[in-house]
Amino acid sequence: MLNLRDQILSDGKVFPNNVLKVDSFLNHQVRPDIIAAIVDEFYDHFQSAGVTKVLTVEASGIAPAIMTALKFNVPMLFAKKKEPSTMQASDIYTTKIHSYTKDEDSTIILSQQYLTKDDRVLIVDDFLANGEASLGLVDLCHQAGAEVAGVAICIEKSFQAGRKRLEDANIPVYSEARIASLDNNTVTFHDGH
Repeated sequence: MLNLRDQILSDGKVFPNNVLKVDSFLNHQVRPDIIAAIVDEFYDHFQSAGVTKVLTVEASGIAPAIMTALKFNVPMLFAKKKEPSTMQASDIYTTKIHSYTKDEDSTIILSQQYLTKDDRVLIVDDFLANGEASLGLVDLCHQAGAEVAGVAICIEKSFQAGRKRLEDANIPVYSEARIASLDNNTVTFHDGH
């Protein structure tokens, strides 16, 4: 099986302020073989969770989310960062999130048509840092009355607060690669995973 950790070590680049660049295989140029291996692990972890939808936020989460949805054989839905002219304000759920990497706030939106109280949602994203995007997606699910089955993350920065914030909200979290530190421009993985 392809190993995400090995790919991070060989192709990932560490930048100041705890930024890990993995755009050569995960979130700009996408390696479907790596994503497929990650998705197999997501499926193994959440296959009995009754997932009816996979949810992410545009844009970097779309590749792993669509492949996860394919594996679960359910629709994939992504929150948009800009309201298209085809959506009416009265027919959307909205919430604000803060991007750690971009250091900016965004309002994300989701059509009420595609998320309901009957859904059990698996949230998928490329990174978990402070948990803002995931918690924003949890908020959209709660607005719809949907249940959150869990959060599946490709790469987690375990030294940041995201996992704790999600666990404090009673949201199950699975991360394929957990990074304990990016100190001295070196990737150190979490011992437990």
